[in-house]
Amino acid sequence: MGKDVIVACDFSSAQAVYGFLDKFTGRKPFVKIGMELFYAEGPDVVRQIKARGHKIFLDLKLHDIPNTVKKAMAVLSGLYVDIVNLHAAGTSAMMEAALEGLTRPDGTRPLLIAVTQLTSTDQQSMERDLLIREPMADVVMHYAETAKRAGLDGVVCSPMEAKAVHDRCGRGFLTVTPGVRFADGDRGDQKRVMTPAEAKKIGSDYIVVGRPITAAADPVAAYERCMAEFVD
Repeated sequence: MGKDVIVACDFSSAQAVYGFLDKFTGRKPFVKIGMELFYAEGPDVVRQIKARGHKIFLDLKLHDIPNTVKKAMAVLSGLYVDIVNLHAAGTSAMMEAALEGLTRPDGTRPLLIAVTQLTSTDQQSMERDLLIREPMADVVMHYAETAKRAGLDGVVCSPMEAKAVHDRCGRGFLTVTPGVRFADGDRGDQKRVMTPAEAKKIGSDYIVVGRPITAAADPVAAYERCMAEFVD
C-alpha cells in the first residue's frame, strides 16, 4: 500500500469543510473526518465527501464494551469509508468484536486501526493521569502487538514510533501518524512531532496533517508541499 497524506478536516460545519475542499481542483486529498465534524453534521457529511471522490479516514476512536463497539462498527461499515479506528486500550475482546461488526456480508471492510497513545500525551502525563509507569515506547509497542494479535490492520502512533512498530509487527502492519509539522511551522499542542520528510524516512505509511494545511494562507500549496516531502 502506497504512502499518502491525510488532511485532518477538523471543521465545525459541512459548509466549512465543503468550502475548504472546493479549493482542491487538482488531485483530491485523502481526508480525516473527526469527532467535531461528525457530531455536528452526522453521517451525511461522510456520504457527501465520499461522493466528491475523497478517500476518508473516519476518526471516531471508539472505546466501549465489545458488543456496543461491534454494533457501532456495523453501522459505520455502511458508510464505506476507507479507514476507521478505535482505542487499543479497549482490550483485545473489543478489537475483535469491532472487526466482526465492521466486516460486511461479502467479506469486505474498511481498514481498522488502533490508537496507541495520543500524540498530546507524554511520559509525565501518562504516569500522573493514567498510572501507567512503563516507558512510553514500551506502552506503544505493547498496544501495537495487542492490536496485531486481534487482527487489526495497523495503529495510530507518533511518527517517532513508526519504525519500531514496523520492526516489531512487520512492514505490512500500517502506521498512521499524526503529530506532523513542517520544519518552519508551529508545533501547536502536539508534543511528539516530526516533519513530513522525517516521517517518510522513518517509514510512516500515512501522515495526518491538520492545521499546517487547513490554516495555511494557501492550503492547496501547503498540501502539495506536504505531498512532495512525503510521497512524490
